[in-house]
Amino acid sequence: MNKENKMGTMPIKELIISMSLPMMISMLVQALYNVVDSIFVSQIGEDALTAVTIAFPMQNLMIALGSGTGVGINALLSRSLGEKNYKKSDSAANNGIFLTFCNFIVFLIIGLFFANSFISSQTGNEQIRNYGNTYLTIICCFSIALFFQMTFERLLQSTGKTIYSMFSQASGAIINIIFDPLFIFGIGPFPQLGVAGAAYATILGQFIGSTIGLICNLRFNNEINISIKDIITPDIKTISEIYYVGVPSILMMSIGSAMTYLMNLILGSFSNTATAVFGVYFKLQSFFFMPVFGLNNGLIPVLAYNYGAKNKNRINEALRFSLILAVSIMLLGAATFLLIPGKLLQLFNASDEMIRIGIPALRTICLSFPIAGVCIAMGSVFQAFSKSMYSLVVSVGRQLVVLIPAAYLLSKTGLLNNVWFAFPIAEIASLALSAYFFLKVYKETIIKL
Repeated sequence: MNKENKMGTMPIKELIISMSLPMMISMLVQALYNVVDSIFVSQIGEDALTAVTIAFPMQNLMIALGSGTGVGINALLSRSLGEKNYKKSDSAANNGIFLTFCNFIVFLIIGLFFANSFISSQTGNEQIRNYGNTYLTIICCFSIALFFQMTFERLLQSTGKTIYSMFSQASGAIINIIFDPLFIFGIGPFPQLGVAGAAYATILGQFIGSTIGLICNLRFNNEINISIKDIITPDIKTISEIYYVGVPSILMMSIGSAMTYLMNLILGSFSNTATAVFGVYFKLQSFFFMPVFGLNNGLIPVLAYNYGAKNKNRINEALRFSLILAVSIMLLGAATFLLIPGKLLQLFNASDEMIRIGIPALRTICLSFPIAGVCIAMGSVFQAFSKSMYSLVVSVGRQLVVLIPAAYLLSKTGLLNNVWFAFPIAEIASLALSAYFFLKVYKETIIKL
């Protein structure tokens, strides 16, 4: 017998913390993995760090496809639970698992046939090309673990069981951190694999995380029923509903891949070190963006559930509280980047040239952090209420319409330091668009409940 879900009864502040904190912690561990992974790779040399940086857009594309599909699953499943439509919530879960396998097939093909072309399009340095092709081929061909880990975590998040989602994500990241130095440097009985070792450690962590996620769903997620029969007989209507919300989210995050790819090209026109600095920035900023995304992931099912239950007061309280938390986290991030950029860069075996380029880069880009916190919090409304197209428009506006053209034009001044100002410029544009669409959604949906 199904009982009332805690998302409709628990006090909002306590609910947001209980939903978000496990994901924020697990994403902090994930951010730690990202940083530690690059720290170990940087010990091989700056070329290795640059190679991982130029492989990142394709990795980000994998995450975009998996996470965007997960957003669609999450929104449909949580809303169906709020409406007490348990048949629909089960269909969302099983069709989501089917789509997860399809996502893997796409990147298996990319890894086998297109990895080298992708890396070569961004650099003419043979050593960087070799490192990058090795790393990206392994990551793509074994990406089945990444996709299933993300889906199983989303299923747990959708029903409020975020503590188990934390176990899945954190355990995978911890395994990755442990095996990175063992595989890269050949410690103990392990062979010295270099950059390939970093890729294999990543894959191993993802396999462990996905296995734990599967076990947690089967044993503890009683609000959904996973069925092999339903997985292998996909329902077109359910898939279309998942992708109605998920595709804009996929496109939105894929734009991030296009942005990083184009930024790599712009910065590469100055030096490989400039590209490496950009990669280091992306690793470091995850310490602050990932917890905010964890907060966002915890907020979405709360909003979706209470929208299905037509509870306006709980929606309003959840939005206010989450906005304050998001901005607070990003203010802490901005202060860290402003005060100790040199010490952060030294973690990555930074050369004098990387320090010279990196300090003004970090201090300039971090000016956009508090604005980004506001935009992320407001964007949760678009995803929860099936208005993801607005998130797509905001993302296109920020990253492709403003950021890349601004960076390109600023690069024409011949001064690398000017390029970094494209980030706060783009975030201001994002704030304007986000505020407009947020007010539109609020008037059309929440205020009418």
